[in-house]
Amino acid sequence: MAAEQTISPASKATSGPNWLLRDLAGLAVILVLAGIGYLLFPNNLALLTRITAIALLVLSLDLVTGYCGIATLGHAALFGAGAYAAGIAAAHFGITDPIIMVVIGAIGGAAAGLLAGAIMLRGHGLAQLVLSIAIVYLFHETANKASGWTGGSDGLAGISPDPVFGLFGFDLWGRTAYVFGIVLLVLVFLLLRVLVRSPFGMLCRGIKEDPVRVSAMGASVNATLLRMYVISGAVAGVGGALNAISTQVVGLDSLSFTTSAEALVMLVLGGTGSLYGGLIGTLVFMWFEDFVSSINPFHWLTIVGALLIAVVLFAPSGLYGTAVQLLQRIRDKR
Repeated sequence: MAAEQTISPASKATSGPNWLLRDLAGLAVILVLAGIGYLLFPNNLALLTRITAIALLVLSLDLVTGYCGIATLGHAALFGAGAYAAGIAAAHFGITDPIIMVVIGAIGGAAAGLLAGAIMLRGHGLAQLVLSIAIVYLFHETANKASGWTGGSDGLAGISPDPVFGLFGFDLWGRTAYVFGIVLLVLVFLLLRVLVRSPFGMLCRGIKEDPVRVSAMGASVNATLLRMYVISGAVAGVGGALNAISTQVVGLDSLSFTTSAEALVMLVLGGTGSLYGGLIGTLVFMWFEDFVSSINPFHWLTIVGALLIAVVLFAPSGLYGTAVQLLQRIRDKR
């Protein structure tokens, strides 16, 4: 109870009596949007699958940043670890069942999360940011030097996943990969919604609000944060494995600082501490980036930058957070 009392009113709003209806409605919206994307953009399913994989990365980032308050710019290390784990299992050991590859990716991401979290939690604030940047660069350089296993700068090729359940093969159009990715996203999202509403999730929120008080209650702050970091790594690893399965190649870009920074931008764009914000931010950012770069290949970064500035200035709680606040104000006026 004491840990719950440290939670902000905004966080408590997600755990009311109608949470099941809200989650079912959110799930319905995700499935409807996925169906619309499949029907309207049959020739662009590769991009939609990429968005799905990155959405898993952003969801994992929301767990440690939005719910625990851990500052990190190195989360791509966990995403890349999952991608390389799944890719190496397929290319070097012949483990090509996509579901097993996802499990291996989750294990690889969780192991990377355990290592990265154990290092990062020794620092606070700006020190955590510096440590996270150092970690992603170390992972990147390790993958680059271990070219016998990872392919180095040329990338890891030779990944040929089997058909899902022996029935649905991965084709050039990306239809199976897209549906497979949406199923993974929905399952992970539902599990995370249960997690963040559980006593463990409430404890993490309490640590973000007042770690000293939680520590005084007898809870181990670092151990709790490390467990969440491992869970976050597993989720990011699933995203990395999906990316490896859909593209059938793993490159060093999956471990890049740019990927980490963009994931954080997407999370801030959508809104932290809700999971829904991560999904919205990923979809808006990546779709807008693809659209703008196609119509203005020389100045698209300027347009994207202007969008981000506008969101930060006029919607500081992110797109989802600001929309929730506006709806709440409308309800309060009635």
